[in-house]
Amino acid sequence: MSINGIGTPNYSMAGYSAKRTENHVSGKSFAEQIDNAASKKAHIVYMKTDDMLYSGGNGTGLSFYIKYAENTTEDDPTVVAKGIDENGKEFEQTIHINKINPRSATIVEMRALEAYTGVEKQYGFTSLPMETGNMGLKDRRDFMDMFKKTISDMNLLCQRDTAAYYLYSMQTYWDFMTRK
Repeated sequence: MSINGIGTPNYSMAGYSAKRTENHVSGKSFAEQIDNAASKKAHIVYMKTDDMLYSGGNGTGLSFYIKYAENTTEDDPTVVAKGIDENGKEFEQTIHINKINPRSATIVEMRALEAYTGVEKQYGFTSLPMETGNMGLKDRRDFMDMFKKTISDMNLLCQRDTAAYYLYSMQTYWDFMTRK
């Protein structure tokens, strides 16, 4: 035994012990295991360029970018979203901003609306509730209910500034719905 475990891989102190363990998973080295894990599911990340309204994704592997469509007009703002869905398949969608309903929208539609409305993003992140991190490409949710729940949760946790921010964001989307 040595002081603070220096000099030997096994030590105990004050009734606690720690043992050095070797990695013997499938007889592969750590580097081989990392390569194997990485090859199972690759994630594509689109770097934002000046002509993009949005670039990003979520924890499901969904990754995409949004640009204005060539035929966009002031009366019919239109965007094109391109990317990789949560299953690794490429997709392209044309989204007419005025047809987005935040009460039943996909994450891609809401990202397009977020960019179009110019809602201020807190610390450069998102104006959308954190629950969007598990949404797939075709999943539809009632974002207004998600906002209400998030605001309630933040108030319960005494996170008044965060609750106020989500209230501001929700109001931006309410205003959009009432202007249509």
